[in-house]
Formats: sequence, structure tokens, C-alpha cells
Amino acid sequence: MQSDALSKGERTRQKLLDLAYDSLIRKGFAATSIEELVEAAGITKSGFFYHFKDKRDLARQLIERHSDENTVFLDGMVQRARELSDDPLHSFLIFLKFYAEAMEELVDLHPGCFVATVSFQDLSFDREMRKMNADNVLAWRALFVTWLEEIAEVHPPRGHLQAADFADAILAFTYGGMTLAKALEDPAAISKQALLFRETIRLHFQPH
Repeated sequence: MQSDALSKGERTRQKLLDLAYDSLIRKGFAATSIEELVEAAGITKSGFFYHFKDKRDLARQLIERHSDENTVFLDGMVQRARELSDDPLHSFLIFLKFYAEAMEELVDLHPGCFVATVSFQDLSFDREMRKMNADNVLAWRALFVTWLEEIAEVHPPRGHLQAADFADAILAFTYGGMTLAKALEDPAAISKQALLFRETIRLHFQPH
């Protein structure tokens, strides 16, 4: 749905989520107050509670939105890559090229790793929300494991690493890369790691 098609109420809700996301990444969810969010959004406190039951509900909706955005982000690139090649290895290499390009742009849009932030701020999120966060990571992992196992059936690997090991490597350079990009002030940090991983995959599954 395009932003200009959203109702005024939905635009306000999305603005509050945007403000909360930015504050969560930059200073932590515990340090983010409802008062500062309503002031930044230009609404009353009752306006906040029209959209969210409480701060916990805000956190839950943040995690849900992040999950939905990731699904759209990944599914779009997966579909494009699959359409360009019927070979699972070739399509995966195409996907990784798309991924590298997209992540370089996303570092500027997202100043930190949402998954890591939720994972490490244990006191700010209850068990249910931490599980939601973990389930999102597992969904990414399952997508990559399935694809890599499909590749292995067509292109026997040269080494003995399991599909799950490679899938976890994608997650590691993605989440860790956001920290690296910020520390080095290098938006291309994740992109470089993605292309390095792409070459690793190519070599691992090339003919003996």
C-alpha cells in the first residue's frame, strides 16, 4: 500500500513506529519514552494510546512490522533471481548480487541492526517478543537452508560444510556487517561481505 493511500490515523501510527524504531536503535527501548514519541509526532498522549495499548504493544508491533518488511525485501529478490535462472546455483548467485546491492543502500536507511538490538536488550523485551525476534531469524535461515540444499542436489559441494553453516554465515555477515559499517563509517561493508560470500559459494559448488 502506498503512503498516500493511507488514512490519517494509519500515517500517524506509522510515524510513531518510525520514531520508536529510530530511538530504539540509537539509545535503546528502555530509554525511549512515550512522552518523547508523542511530542515528536505532534500528537497528544491519548493519540498514542489510540494506536497502542501500551509501550509493550508498541514493541510488539515494531517487531511485527520488521518481520513483514524483511519478508517483502527477501521475497522480491528471491523471485527475481529465480525468474532469471532455473539453475538453483546460478539463481542463488544472482540473488546474492541483488542482496549486496540492496544492503549497501539499506545501511544508510537503517542506522543499526534491529535483530541485534532486540536480542541484547533483554530487560526491555519480554520472552514472547524475544521469541518473535528469534522466529524471524529462523525464517531467514530456513529459506537459505532450503535453497542451499537444492543447490547441493544439482551441484555436489567440494567440502563438507552443511547448508545450515552457510545459511548462518549470511546472517552473521548481515547483522555483524551493520555494526562494522557503523564503526568504520563504510556503508559498503555488508555489500563487500556479501560479494565475498558469493565467491565462496561459487567455489564451493563448482565442478571438481
